[in-house]
Formats: sequence, structure tokens, C-alpha cells
Amino acid sequence: MGQLRIKRIYDEASDDDGVRVLVDRLWPRGVAKADARLDEWCKGVAPSPELRKWWDHDADRMDEFAAKYRAELDEEPDAVDELLGLARENDTVTLLYGAKSPEINHAVILRDYLEAHA
Repeated sequence: MGQLRIKRIYDEASDDDGVRVLVDRLWPRGVAKADARLDEWCKGVAPSPELRKWWDHDADRMDEFAAKYRAELDEEPDAVDELLGLARENDTVTLLYGAKSPEINHAVILRDYLEAHA
């Protein structure tokens, strides 16, 4: 399996990013689609709207959110398999997210989930 990275979509795209995949359900504010340099947009692996609203990127809820989010991912095998396929076929896949914090975001959990299921 190739390397899985995470990166804010607001950060400048790089040739080192490999395949760039947006993993948010909503399009990030202020990002023009032409400037995003996306290869894929996998909405199916994003947290449900209800879970995302409940969590609200609260660091104190991160552990509980992670458990609930992993359970949601277990219910989306096709979307997970799509990302795993990209990771198997490419040297690098960068999971792009719109959250402000590089530590408190769902892409961190998603990357770890994918690595555990590779």
C-alpha cells in the first residue's frame, strides 16, 4: 500500500501530494474547484452531518467522536474500499480536509482507519 497523508485543502498543492482526495461531505468555503487540484471527492467517507454537528471539532469529544466515526466507516465498505484501492494503486494518496486544526479533524481518524484495514 502507498503512503497515506493528510493535508488541509487550503494549503498549496504539491507534486508530492500524489493523488489528492477531498474527504469532506461539504465543499470547503473559499476554495475554487478549479484551484483545488482534486483527483477524487469521496463524500461517502466523511462523517454524517449529524455526527459532524454533534462533534463540532471539540477536542474533549475527540475519542468519542473517533469511535462513532469508525462505526460509520464500518457501514460504508464501498467508499472505504474505493480509498483503499487508490492507496494500493498509487505511491501517495493525500486526504484533504477543510478543518482548521491539523490534529482535531476527521482525516486523522480516517487515515488511521484505512491503514488498519489495508
